[in-house]
Amino acid sequence: MIVTFGDSLTAGVAGRTYPDDLQDLLDQHGLRYRVDNQGVSGDTSTDGLARIDNVIVDHPALVILEFGGNDGLRGTPVDATRKNLQEMIERLKQAKVPIVLLGITLPPNYGADYVKSFSAMYPELARQYHLKYMPFLLLHVYNIPGMMQPDGIHPSGAGNKIVAQDVFTLIQPFLLSAKAKK
Repeated sequence: MIVTFGDSLTAGVAGRTYPDDLQDLLDQHGLRYRVDNQGVSGDTSTDGLARIDNVIVDHPALVILEFGGNDGLRGTPVDATRKNLQEMIERLKQAKVPIVLLGITLPPNYGADYVKSFSAMYPELARQYHLKYMPFLLLHVYNIPGMMQPDGIHPSGAGNKIVAQDVFTLIQPFLLSAKAKK
């Protein structure tokens, strides 16, 4: 099982989600994993930390961790978000659960210093914990006509297909390596 663990970018807000499309890609490539979407709209990293034991108890083959967007939109201090992400990562590592980290960024109107510090958090955590990561989950869909919903925050159905492909490309080497070890 692969757990997608995050906020509304993972949970989806209308129609098919990127985890739904990720499941299709896994099936198409003969990778026998079930995707368990444990995204919850509106969740912050604090909420994720409160739910981390629900993920660990399932002993997934991989966790795709995506939190921080709601923290940033609420102006939560970056150090607090980083601390919550660190705790989630450490708990998953203690349970010997592999992790992939998905980063997010914020609109420039949140202030250059805050956005820079926030965006730097993901590569810093990836280096610190030796994680595969994606710096910006929405890289290939953000501000592209038809790829985002009218709110400008969440991908459309077409956008989620692209996000799923990006995530699949990131995790495929791990999955193939795990399959070879079986």
